[in-house]
Amino acid sequence: MESTLKIGMSNSVEIQSTEETTALELKSGSLRVLATPAMMCLMEQAAAELVERNLSDDLTSVGIAINISHKAPTPIGLTVRAEAVITNVDGRKITFDVKAFDDVEEIGSGTHERFIVNKEKFQTKADGKLNIGK
Repeated sequence: MESTLKIGMSNSVEIQSTEETTALELKSGSLRVLATPAMMCLMEQAAAELVERNLSDDLTSVGIAINISHKAPTPIGLTVRAEAVITNVDGRKITFDVKAFDDVEEIGSGTHERFIVNKEKFQTKADGKLNIGK
């Protein structure tokens, strides 16, 4: 597996905070503010897109760990941007520093790890669970 992933490479993505991304809607809380799972998903998206752009078509990456802090609330209507920066490449394991910001401040940060896999082999292994116990 040849990869062009290097320490320091980065990617960012953004979304609008909407009713659909609130803690109330995602059932992770009772308030109409950006849900922690929505912020985490955006962080993971930034990392996944970066890896995907640097792999051959038969490969992809899967998230294997995430450790984040959600530091500040974001109301509906603000833009939320997540950044992922590669901090380590160890064979097929890629480690990222991740951060999220709204229009006012940094709202979250942490680390995320992804593992490069063969798409077909991974999907076949996952689908094999459907036949267990039948």
